[in-house]
Amino acid sequence: MAAIPQTFLQQRSCLTAFPHLSPSHSSSTSSLVFSSPSFRFSVVACFQTTSSSLSPVSVVNGNADLRVPERNEIRFGLPSKGRMAADTLDLLKDCQLFVRQSNPRQYVAQIPQLSNLEVWFQRPKDIVRKLLSGDLDLGIMGFDTFSEYGQGSEDLIIVHDALDYGECHLSLAIPKYGIFENINSLKELAEMPQWTAEKPLRVATGFTYLGPKFMKDNGLKHVTFSTADGALEAAPAMGIADAILDLVSSGTTLRENNLKEIEGGIVLESQAVLVASRKSLTTRKGVLDTTHEILERLEAHLRASGQFTVTANMRGSSAEEVAERILSQSSLSGLQGPTVSPVFCKRDGKVTADYFAIVICVPKKDLYKSVQQLRAIGGSGVLISPLTYIFDEETPRWRQLLAKLGL
Repeated sequence: MAAIPQTFLQQRSCLTAFPHLSPSHSSSTSSLVFSSPSFRFSVVACFQTTSSSLSPVSVVNGNADLRVPERNEIRFGLPSKGRMAADTLDLLKDCQLFVRQSNPRQYVAQIPQLSNLEVWFQRPKDIVRKLLSGDLDLGIMGFDTFSEYGQGSEDLIIVHDALDYGECHLSLAIPKYGIFENINSLKELAEMPQWTAEKPLRVATGFTYLGPKFMKDNGLKHVTFSTADGALEAAPAMGIADAILDLVSSGTTLRENNLKEIEGGIVLESQAVLVASRKSLTTRKGVLDTTHEILERLEAHLRASGQFTVTANMRGSSAEEVAERILSQSSLSGLQGPTVSPVFCKRDGKVTADYFAIVICVPKKDLYKSVQQLRAIGGSGVLISPLTYIFDEETPRWRQLLAKLGL
């Protein structure tokens, strides 16, 4: 018989080392198992603690979960890698919010324009989880990630639902060949006689919450899911899945792997969104004000994106007469109407205003048409410059946020 390990003898002595524990003390035990080719035995180890040294620690999925202490700083989670990370930093920069990272390997950074705010670089799914746990107050991620890992939690509030990058959609895709060759809709897929309780439709996906929910909502009863994070397009060809549920941008990868999307198979449309913790907005000092400023900056920049300021001179008898001519053209109304002001010049020793300067905002897609219409009604000296920001009196999304919070 193998020798008993010294550790066992030390732990064994612990069982009788504290026979006189006072009420202010407690002991806990932990079972350890040793094995050798000749025998196997278990060891019970005990540990002495005092009531004053107890800490609120629990184990969740093998990780120690410490209660988060109170903090004063506001935490903003941003994607740490990939195209989403780069586009997020570019957007914030365009809004004059510059993320300052002293070391590219560090996960914490600052935005000098926002006091008492820390930026934490995290995986998008971890941003959602840490918003739920209270470790973050604000975060940016794709709507697909928000929906998959937020799972409809009432503590998560979308502050801005269209940050204008990261566009894609979550969609069901099936092979173009074999039994699926003539299947072109979700309804036809559901009605295929092949799917039974013994032989269900096999779907490979990384969306283990949205996938089953979507199938159930659409009446597909006999479905099983296998989890995977990448290269899902190969699963049907390898015979390990009948269909996939994955994010699609251009659809090129699907086509190159002989897969097709079907009518009714889109689970959701996705792009980057700004999300906040309801609890943080209502209880943590400064979070609501900081969220307001971030939202104002985002809205002002995004609304100005693709807009141009058009300035021109126009001869007329009065500002009202010039405005009447401008408003008669469909693409010259601007945001709220044209700005018309007199252009003064000195003629024969007298100050006169034979011309008026007009200023309007025009979407990029209507720019050339607008210039043509201006010329047609007497405009000249047309100047065009891109807009950077358009600040409203109050952004509608701010009013919507306050309504969600009951404020």
